[in-house]
Amino acid sequence: MTKKLYLDAGHEGVLKGYDPGAVGNGLKEASITLSIAKYCRDYLKSNYKGISIKMARTGNKRKSLTARTNEANKWGADAYVSIHVNAGGGTGFESFVYPGVGSNTKNLQDCIHGEVKKALGDFRDRGQKQANYHVLRETKMSGCLTGNLFIDTKNNANFLKSNSNLKKIGQAHA
Repeated sequence: MTKKLYLDAGHEGVLKGYDPGAVGNGLKEASITLSIAKYCRDYLKSNYKGISIKMARTGNKRKSLTARTNEANKWGADAYVSIHVNAGGGTGFESFVYPGVGSNTKNLQDCIHGEVKKALGDFRDRGQKQANYHVLRETKMSGCLTGNLFIDTKNNANFLKSNSNLKKIGQAHA
């Protein structure tokens, strides 16, 4: 039986007028999240059978949050993973699920959180949290949103500047 994964690289892209997400230290969240999502997709395709992957975007593309969740719901995804990078002067990694979710969603969060934390090494574990985010609330399947380091904190940003590190984060999401 084929499992369906919807990968949401947070934000829209880096073209003029698009929402690049957080920006700092010469980086744009939209570019980082897209790289991580592509590494995740590629790793899954190369190492697993029986998985179908749909990406919210594969480049600079305007797609509202509602369009993303509607697409995942209509497609019948089994899991929704939304990849983000934080800003605000903190440090580390965190993951989110919608409040009151069932064990399948909690298991998804446990698995992703543990693997990404290992890939990030000594960066602070900000914890497994709950939040009322649109992409978690409006999806009909298990969903997890990740916040992969802080783009505006120098040592976090320096880690995110390395493609090999983005690959590690993407593979950990897989």
